[in-house]
Amino acid sequence: MSSTELPEIGFHLRTNERTVTAVEVEEFARLTGDLHPLHLDEEWAKSSLFEERIAPGMLVLSYSIALVELDPGRVVALRRLRNVVFKRPTRLNDKIHVEAVVTSSREVGPDLALVGLRWIVRNAAEQTLLRASIEVLWNTAPDDPDRSLKAPRLHEGS
Repeated sequence: MSSTELPEIGFHLRTNERTVTAVEVEEFARLTGDLHPLHLDEEWAKSSLFEERIAPGMLVLSYSIALVELDPGRVVALRRLRNVVFKRPTRLNDKIHVEAVVTSSREVGPDLALVGLRWIVRNAAEQTLLRASIEVLWNTAPDDPDRSLKAPRLHEGS
């Protein structure tokens, strides 16, 4: 494996923004069973520390992974989340984006590497909402047609 097949340590990216809406928070609550009134009940939330409804932290983390648009030809799997810290609440209608920096990479098998990223989710005011360390299993030979690790096909045989 050559270093050109891995992202350069220090490589930085900033994603586009995404707005977190009340409808999405309600759908997430239904899908996950996270029915905390802080996310769903405006009156209850007004009397809380945050004084309004906020998005679940796990929704924000999930959105952050989608915002980065991990290339399925390169990223075989999300391997580890570490040190996830929710710094501030994500308010309804906040626009969020991710800033990520490659912090490490090492070979772990034939055509596979483990790539580490420092991940920060910010709002439009550039306040940190969430930070984490993320590791992904990286395919160093994405053009190999015989590669056994392929992106899954949704709804096939289900």
